[in-house]
Amino acid sequence: MDEMKIEEAQDKVDDLINHYGGYWEPLSMLARLVEEVGELSRAMNIKHGGKKAKFEGDGRDVEKELSDIIFTILAIANKEGIDLGKEFEEKILLDYEKCKGVYDNDEKKIKCTNEEF
Repeated sequence: MDEMKIEEAQDKVDDLINHYGGYWEPLSMLARLVEEVGELSRAMNIKHGGKKAKFEGDGRDVEKELSDIIFTILAIANKEGIDLGKEFEEKILLDYEKCKGVYDNDEKKIKCTNEEF
């Protein structure tokens, strides 16, 4: 399967959601996003932390949880009429500009003028 651009992903999410009855209300989608982030936290804690799985298959793959989060973010963007590809590109360019020329060789991380990554 080929990699997908953000715009294509938004279109696929829109098609799927509309095929199965339409979008949820915005606050319901936000609650879904929070739930999905909780599931990612659990999966990461099982994979990397001290939490043990309670049963076989407990704590889905991190990849699947991240995909659930991306799906929900794309759905929210669609509902709000946001071109996420455009907005994300602008965000990256802004962060590069904000951090231009500031580099700490000792700590091996970029230090930005207003905030750190």
